[in-house]
Amino acid sequence: MRIFVTGGAGYIGSVCVEELLKCGHEVLVFDNMEEGHQRAVVSPATLTVGDINNFEQVNAAVSGFKPEAVIHFAGKALVGESMTNPYVYYQTNVMGGTNLLEAAVRVGCKKFVFSSSCATYGLPEKMPMDERIPQRPINPYGHSKLIFEQVLKWYEQVHGVTFTALRYFNAAGASKVNGEDRKIETHLIPNVLDVALGKKDHMSIFGNEYNTPDGTCIRDYVHVIDLADAHIKALDRASSGFYNLGSGDGYSVLQVIETARKITGHAIPAKMMPPRPGDPPRLVASANKVKMDMGWKPRFNKLSTIIETAWEWRKAHPNGYNS
Repeated sequence: MRIFVTGGAGYIGSVCVEELLKCGHEVLVFDNMEEGHQRAVVSPATLTVGDINNFEQVNAAVSGFKPEAVIHFAGKALVGESMTNPYVYYQTNVMGGTNLLEAAVRVGCKKFVFSSSCATYGLPEKMPMDERIPQRPINPYGHSKLIFEQVLKWYEQVHGVTFTALRYFNAAGASKVNGEDRKIETHLIPNVLDVALGKKDHMSIFGNEYNTPDGTCIRDYVHVIDLADAHIKALDRASSGFYNLGSGDGYSVLQVIETARKITGHAIPAKMMPPRPGDPPRLVASANKVKMDMGWKPRFNKLSTIIETAWEWRKAHPNGYNS
């Protein structure tokens, strides 16, 4: 198939492009390069630099390539930033996504895979989180993802688009080629590994009195290759749907740090800090529905494997793609 991948020069998108190419697909990457890296786009995929917020740019790229499917990763994804500048989140994640969707429909492409987020749920009522719990986002980031999910439903009704929206929390790990390299890094595992690399003095732990076994927050981590695999499986879906991607378990902040200490051989000093307002004690996604409907199952489900692959990539790229 001809697959149009937005955000394909970024972290998850670039690994998905790798996996798409292994499956024999033809791939065009569309990325504004704000967080993307040209070196992350592996051959024979081609890169078109453009912005989904510019309808003329995205429409020209889509109409020129005439894809059979779109995988949409591009978007704004910093929760804190969304609380201070919601405008860019609604502009990019809602209007930009709608630009892309409209351009796809105009060339007859009606298969759409969307990188959504479990942030659409907000503070969940039960664990693990499944697709039946209410969606009550608590920040503009999660709300913007939810709004675009609703846009997809309307495009299904009006234009016959078949879509799959994949909601996940913490992408982690790396392929042998591509890894995590952001201008502003908020994720736990790369920040922990930066301490092991000597780029930071210590790791901050925000609170240790939560109602969890060791008092620190628990989060769900899914290997980036497993996430890519789910997006590829979604290409075969004949009907639309919403799916959580998770391990069904979760790991605490202290578990992540201790596992990283063993793998890196570094002490990784940590300092306890006051808890951050609004941090839920435990966020874990149930993936029973996606396993049943698409046969998806994480292959890299051990925390040690996830951290090992991230560590190998970061050792080889201590300054990211500029190494």
